[in-house]
Amino acid sequence: MAKKTVTRIAKINLIGGQAKPGPALASVGINMGEFTKQFNEKTKDRQGETIPCIITAFNDKSFTFVLKTTPVSNLIKQAAKLEKGAKNAKTIVGKISLQQAKEIAQYKLVDLNANTVEAALKMVLGTAKQMGIEVTD
Repeated sequence: MAKKTVTRIAKINLIGGQAKPGPALASVGINMGEFTKQFNEKTKDRQGETIPCIITAFNDKSFTFVLKTTPVSNLIKQAAKLEKGAKNAKTIVGKISLQQAKEIAQYKLVDLNANTVEAALKMVLGTAKQMGIEVTD
């Protein structure tokens, strides 16, 4: 039997429970119908969230995929009840509490390259600052 070799690793963002075959998936070279079925099944409890997904495609058209947590910027926008952040970091467009930032850091800890919640919090605070979101006590 031929050995499976990795042909492509793709990182794409999809909406939880709503993946559809399309150009983003076509370029990966996998069975799009099977992927969308599996993805939607695994993400039905995260309906409407943006979910980063790392797809590993093999030469026999099979695949594996790993789901990540929602991007920090999306979580910050959700906490601040905004559609989008500022065009530049100097313009303040919203506020979140330090407690909300800590909750985001705790949630994202598994996907960040940080070992502690405090280190993850610094990353979240940096993202918030760049988005024009003020973090208050």
